[in-house]
Amino acid sequence: MSMGPVSYTVIAFPGNQFNGSVAPEVAKLIESGLVRILDLVFVAKDEQGDTVSIEFDQLDELAGFDDLEGEVGGLVNMEDLEHVASDLPEGNSALVIVWEDVWARPLADAVRESGGVVLDSARIPAPLVEVALDELARAAAS
Repeated sequence: MSMGPVSYTVIAFPGNQFNGSVAPEVAKLIESGLVRILDLVFVAKDEQGDTVSIEFDQLDELAGFDDLEGEVGGLVNMEDLEHVASDLPEGNSALVIVWEDVWARPLADAVRESGGVVLDSARIPAPLVEVALDELARAAAS
């Protein structure tokens, strides 16, 4: 089976202030064919500092994730969750999403068919790009 790049994203919710508005946006990405969910897990660090995995049916705010189409489960293990939780302050939570960038399948196939190998790939946070573009625009204007 052809597969595009697979990546993970961790979205923190300081103070567990999750309102559920992320689920419909993830659903739109799936429905448009841009991504395929491979795993999706919520993790929290309780007030005692223990890592807790949260199931979709445990919180009303997570109910929207239960309806997402995908192959949810199995890729993210407890060791991964402990790693994510190590960066969370006590009383905070995070969403861990593992997804395939379906939109990039044709490029990934072409790279493989040409004998190419991706050596590195990373996401650059939007705020960093925005600052860099603003600095470039100011430099060009002066």
